[in-house]
Amino acid sequence: MRAMDLKSENRTSPMGLDEKNPRLSWRLDDPRCGARQTAYRLVVASTLEKLTGKPDLWDTGRVNGDRTLDVVYAGKALKSRQDVWWRVQAWDHEGLAGEWSDPAHFVMGYLKPSDWKAQWIGRPLDSREESQPCPFLRHEFQLPADAVRARVHVTARGLFELRLDGRRVGEDYFTPGWTDYSKRVQYLVYDVTSDLKAGLHALGVILGDGWYAGHLGFKGERFQYGDTLSLLLQLDVDLADGTSRTILSGPDWRTILGPIRSSDIYHGEHYDARLEMPGWDRPEYDDSVWQPVTVFPASRAALVAKVNEPVRRQEELATREQTEPVFGVHVFDLGQNMVGWARIKIRGRPGQKVTMRYAEMLNADGTVYTANLRGAKGTDSYICRSEGEEVFEPHFTFHGFRYVELTGLREKPVPEDVTGIVLHSGMPATGAFECSDPLVNRLQQNIVWGQKGNFLEVPTDCPQRDERLGWTGDAQVFIRTACFNRDVESFFEKWCADVADSQLSSGSFPHVVPDVLGGQGDCAAWADAGVICPWTVYLCYGDTRILERQYDSMRRFVEWRCKTSRGYIHDRACFGDWLSIDIAENDPGRTPTPRDLIATAYFAHTAGILSRVAAILGRKADARKYREIQRKVKAAFNREFVSPSGRVVGDTQTGYLLALGFDLLSKRHQAHALERLVADIEGRGWKLSTGFVGTPLLAPVLTRFGRMDVAYRLLMQQEYPSWLYTVLQGGTTMWERWNSYTKHGGFGDVNMNSFNHYAYGAIGEWMYNTVAGIDLDPAEPGYKHILIHPRPGGGLTWVRGELMTRQGVVTSRWALVDGMMEVQVTIPPNTRATVVLPGRKPVKVAAGRYEYRVKLGR
Repeated sequence: MRAMDLKSENRTSPMGLDEKNPRLSWRLDDPRCGARQTAYRLVVASTLEKLTGKPDLWDTGRVNGDRTLDVVYAGKALKSRQDVWWRVQAWDHEGLAGEWSDPAHFVMGYLKPSDWKAQWIGRPLDSREESQPCPFLRHEFQLPADAVRARVHVTARGLFELRLDGRRVGEDYFTPGWTDYSKRVQYLVYDVTSDLKAGLHALGVILGDGWYAGHLGFKGERFQYGDTLSLLLQLDVDLADGTSRTILSGPDWRTILGPIRSSDIYHGEHYDARLEMPGWDRPEYDDSVWQPVTVFPASRAALVAKVNEPVRRQEELATREQTEPVFGVHVFDLGQNMVGWARIKIRGRPGQKVTMRYAEMLNADGTVYTANLRGAKGTDSYICRSEGEEVFEPHFTFHGFRYVELTGLREKPVPEDVTGIVLHSGMPATGAFECSDPLVNRLQQNIVWGQKGNFLEVPTDCPQRDERLGWTGDAQVFIRTACFNRDVESFFEKWCADVADSQLSSGSFPHVVPDVLGGQGDCAAWADAGVICPWTVYLCYGDTRILERQYDSMRRFVEWRCKTSRGYIHDRACFGDWLSIDIAENDPGRTPTPRDLIATAYFAHTAGILSRVAAILGRKADARKYREIQRKVKAAFNREFVSPSGRVVGDTQTGYLLALGFDLLSKRHQAHALERLVADIEGRGWKLSTGFVGTPLLAPVLTRFGRMDVAYRLLMQQEYPSWLYTVLQGGTTMWERWNSYTKHGGFGDVNMNSFNHYAYGAIGEWMYNTVAGIDLDPAEPGYKHILIHPRPGGGLTWVRGELMTRQGVVTSRWALVDGMMEVQVTIPPNTRATVVLPGRKPVKVAAGRYEYRVKLGR
């Protein structure tokens, strides 16, 4: 047995932790059946040499037990900027000590506000009317000896690109990321030791508007957080001669406006290559025409280390097809709706302007369809500097697109001139789902691409139009599927902190987080994300710290519900069952499912979750209190919305799904409610009528109450409205509406017609935990106890499911062969599972690989 994949605060070799007691985790490498850890020893040291000799920070000694996740550091107090090395030894189920793991490493950030000596610097804003050119800043410094350790701590109010001696520092984009800048500003740490030798060096920084000062929100206004971009940078250098130097952002820096004439998230980037300043970020550059920077006061916002992986380049997409629908208008099809930007190769002449427009779809005449971008221009432009080939990529904008339109070219381009650069937050792939039906496989790919496109710093609703906001309702209905597809623990840890920051004074949560809509909130299913999302992260990753950190905001929210309800009936569900089928096209919030029914159902649901969280955290009085509140809300729900026979007011699919899915009905009413639900689906030709609230519950509720056949029928439905309908219309991501586009009817309402909107992708959860049959046990979260329960249906003949949990890889594969169901299961070391197969009693198994053959009945 050997420990592997060592992580600190759920990240590999993180730089700049400001958690004084980091959590340390590992997985086990041991292929033997029944493999489990019976003890561990964890050692921590300040150097690699001491780690393998005499650890000077912490030695747990041998600790009996099977714990491998979130062991809280309890050694000597860690210091700012400290290097920390650690490794683990594990004892197996036979009591034998395994080899030591490979060493792991992390670096502490600044642990005290007083560690920051740098000043906020930038240049004054010239005009508030239009987007401004991006400021360039530079500073030269001398080192008398080579560096033996050099780390730069850097952040910005706005976005920054950091350069050292002519090279870009790091591989991150859109740094420092999006938070409520009035409350928290994130900083990042980079190791530049190998770049700093004795001699003269130059630091260069470009600042961009980003979310801080760019256009944001429905009104398209700028300066949501501030109107002046600024930099905070501190470079700590320990030298080979035993001395140290600290280089600070301050009044001795210089600034100028450069070739990036504007760069806006909604509207795109405009770049004039004639204004480039070769060597501006290198030593001995003549900056005599540059101006002194302005020093700006610090804000009251907390400076915190970034806890989630930054946005990075993830992959590249080549052009699939090139067309010229109008003379001089060249359209490139990348074959996949994606998020990021295009790398463009241009052959022009000095002063020639090339324009790039981005679109998700094409009009019937082959030109790009941009009406659904609303006020967002989604356009980049580039002015050439020379006669030779030039390559352009933007800096501080991103686009949602499949198609790129180029105009202004002097000669006809070739397909290789346009390449899609896919960007999203770092979140390693963890899940894989594949089956015998190619349309379902395409659906799974669409779900994943929708997640990749919208998980850029925050879980946005859409990535292309003048919105791109962190809608809370979308996030909470999709989060369980997100946890299957990707490792999103640190992503949601950061966003849940944003949710708490954005909590309204009333105790409710806003519609979007970070809140740029001015305190709009109090909406059931959206505000409930403040309780549901931390709870789901806990279930999927076993992380109790997120419950501890979010508990107060969760409690305040449920208390707000108590105060604003009447007789435990709540009525604040402003969006209803958003985009449900039975609504007027011009009023998507109107819904046949009563809003007070939706709000009261969620009241009961989140009160129940809070009760469970309180029990887990040892808050026994709170657990009893909120359990009693849940009981009273359920009683009120039945009095108000359920007839004596079990009919739910409104008689809608969503109403029955909420009542059944949130356990609001008595046993005697469940059967009638299920009957009414199925009757409605059947009466519509075996079709759904649900919107954002009801759709995620459809398949899970039908399966739980014995009508998996109906769930499969809905999954495999190909007519409107259905998941496969959008696939058959050519969709490569999830859509905002079931009919955002139809081959016979064209495009839907341009006011709200996103072709990359992940909410309906919540069906992915059911595909993993029911079709493939990989699920967790809430009593032992983080897949410590795994539930394997594959359930065939829908005409599928084989399914392969895989999930990389924090414990290791879980697989569940099945195939139907000659009336038999052949099943292969893999359970990772240090876990156990319960396997349930058709017609068989549950079987409890330890770690290992298992094969089963089950004869299927009629």
